[in-house]
Amino acid sequence: MTPTAIPSAAQAAGPASQPWWRHGHVWLIIAGPAIVVVAGFVTLWLAVRQPDPVLAEDYYQRGLDINKTLRQQNAAAMAPALKGRNHAATPAQDRP
Repeated sequence: MTPTAIPSAAQAAGPASQPWWRHGHVWLIIAGPAIVVVAGFVTLWLAVRQPDPVLAEDYYQRGLDINKTLRQQNAAAMAPALKGRNHAATPAQDRP
């Protein structure tokens, strides 16, 4: 037998394999971590560019004062409605 008549293992397997970067599935695997790294740098850039404001020392007391003011405004605005509701709910025999 001549050496050309016997097929080699490379010829039986098919065409020569391609380099790893020529396969699309490899890039799908690489894309996930690469996107996360890019998103991390974007987040870092946003954090450095626009830092959070520093809170005042008495921020809690200011919030309580704002809530008191809003509660007083709400009570003043609701007074006519509450009076009308209470009047409508009073039984007829108890009305003056």
